Amino acid sequence: MEKLVSSWNNVQTVPEKYVFPPEKRPGNVTFNASKSIPVIDLEGIAISQDRDSTIQKILKAGQDYGFFQVHNFKYYEHCYLHVQVINHGVTEDLMNDTMNVFKEFLKLPEQDKTSFYCEDPTRNDHCMLYTSSLLYATEDVHLWRDNLRNSCHPQEECIQHCPEKPARYRHVVGAYATEVKKLAATILELICEGLGLESGYFGGKLSEIPSMLVNHYPPCPDPSLTFGVSEHCDPNLITILQQESDVFGLQVLRNGEWIGVEPISKAFVVNMGYQMQVLSPLSFLFFVLDFESYKEFIAHFINKTGGIDVALEPFKLQA
Repeated sequence: MEKLVSSWNNVQTVPEKYVFPPEKRPGNVTFNASKSIPVIDLEGIAISQDRDSTIQKILKAGQDYGFFQVHNFKYYEHCYLHVQVINHGVTEDLMNDTMNVFKEFLKLPEQDKTSFYCEDPTRNDHCMLYTSSLLYATEDVHLWRDNLRNSCHPQEECIQHCPEKPARYRHVVGAYATEVKKLAATILELICEGLGLESGYFGGKLSEIPSMLVNHYPPCPDPSLTFGVSEHCDPNLITILQQESDVFGLQVLRNGEWIGVEPISKAFVVNMGYQMQVLSPLSFLFFVLDFESYKEFIAHFINKTGGIDVALEPFKLQA
């Protein structure tokens, strides 16, 4: 537990194992604050004309950036032209409650978190807390972050292995996982429709094992020496990401230029991952986090099931 970056008090210098080689350090990376990723409103997807327009915006955002932001989401029954609202989307209260309950957990005394700490990459616990990555023991240099990973399938089983402190953790995280999964399923269905694929193509075993990752970036004495997250492409199908509402840290790389992603109230950032690149002609880019102040993001991953019996079947795009 002493390896958790968040457990260090008043650290004055970056430990040697967290210092990246000079050629890999972030340094003073500049980004273009005048540009941003597309913002897509999902409120009109129940109406045929608005739905078609929204689908085209999603596909274009995927081609141009691999990222977009969504807001005003509502969950509808799977009836495209005549729909009935049976549930609202992820409310602002639930988003705030989830962010706060994760912060409360990370601030708990070490004895309340010890049972979740893990350094073994072969373990597949439903809830794991670790520093940098699960490859901590073998990696040459560590990332300046702590991670809390929650498995979300099957949810009824996984939630029983989640922390009991704070007392509302299981209730809040369970509700959040349910609502974000609905949002992810809706976006994947819109992509299917836009690509001319059969309904539910990305469902079933391609997306049945979601997980939730909390990235915690404590203050760093010298951010120019290390990374919270280095540039990368998400390996999964799709990521639904909630940013800290008042922290500007997420960036995407487009045409050799870093573009800042300004947090928008009640919005999620959607990232189409590498598996989507394999499955479609959309182009995908990398992102990196800058962390001069405290940062926290919630990422909800919708992953392809691991196993030799799961294959990505070829498909024909609609002309």
